[in-house]
Amino acid sequence: MIYIYNDFGGTHSTALAAAYHLKQLPQSERKLTTEEIINVKYFNQLTKKDFGKLFFHGTDENGHSVYSIGRKRNKFVVPAMKEMTLLLLEKFHVNEKIVFSNTSPTVPIAMSLGGFFSRGLHIDFIGVPLLVMGAKQSCDTIYRLVENTKQVGNTTFNEQVIILENEMYHV
Repeated sequence: MIYIYNDFGGTHSTALAAAYHLKQLPQSERKLTTEEIINVKYFNQLTKKDFGKLFFHGTDENGHSVYSIGRKRNKFVVPAMKEMTLLLLEKFHVNEKIVFSNTSPTVPIAMSLGGFFSRGLHIDFIGVPLLVMGAKQSCDTIYRLVENTKQVGNTTFNEQVIILENEMYHV
C-alpha cells in the first residue's frame, strides 16, 4: 500500500501528517513542542520548484510507503495521478492500494499566513512563528486525519485508488 498526503505546498500539514503516520511524532495527547515541529522532515523546507513532486517520507510499521506532494491550487493533480495510477496498475497487473489523503482542511489561518510569509516572501522571522503556532493548533486534527487515513487504507474496499478529501477535518 502507498499513502500520499497532499495539500497546497506539501511542506507543512503534509509533513506533519507523514511524521504522525510514521510514528516520528508522539500521539496527540499533548501539543507538539516548537523543536518537534521544526525538526519534522521537509517541514517548511520545500520551495516553488518542488510543487508537483512526490517526496518519500519512509515506510510505516506495516511496510507501507508514505509520500507527500504539494499540488498548489490545482484541483486536477490528484485526479490525474489517480487515472495514471489506475492505468499503470492495470497495464502491469499490479495489485496495490494507493490512498491519497488531502491535509488542506486541517490548515488553520496561522499556518496559511506563516507559509505565505516564510515560503512565499522569505520572511522567516514572521512566518516560522506563525507556522509553529498553526502546527500546534492543528496537531490533534492532523493526527486524527492520519488515523482515519490508515483505517481507510486497511479496509477491504474494492477500489485500488482511494481519494480522501477529509472535509470533516476542516478548521
